[in-house]
Amino acid sequence: MPVRAADEAALYRVARRRARDTEQRKMRVDVRYSLDEHTAVTAEARRLNLAGAHYVGAVVMAHLGGDLALPGQRTSHDDLIDELAALRTEVARIGTNVNQIAHKLNAGGHPHPGDTAVLAEAGRVLGLAREAATSIDVMADKAATSKKAA
Repeated sequence: MPVRAADEAALYRVARRRARDTEQRKMRVDVRYSLDEHTAVTAEARRLNLAGAHYVGAVVMAHLGGDLALPGQRTSHDDLIDELAALRTEVARIGTNVNQIAHKLNAGGHPHPGDTAVLAEAGRVLGLAREAATSIDVMADKAATSKKAA
């Protein structure tokens, strides 16, 4: 089954959110995994650049805090928020690419005949990307706020 952008964004958001406490954690819960489950958990933790225990702890604590639903417990709000986060990342990448194009054209040297038109269009597209990113941020905030109220 392919991984959806929303699932990817949710996992990254949850795993990165957990902050280190000022005191050392001393309590422990042991968990048993099959070989396949262990391989999957450690591979995902490695992919997110986290220790396996940190990854498992982050997911458990997020679930207990209501931020991460178990399979079958996800709501449409969860999907919407995660899809918006993935979309925001894609729009930001477009803006970055357009900005790099504009920088390259403005870097000096001898301008080509079409450079002025390309720069004007790049500026227009960059403005649209900013507007889209802002709109996505507003909608994600509304979705998250309405989820908390629900």
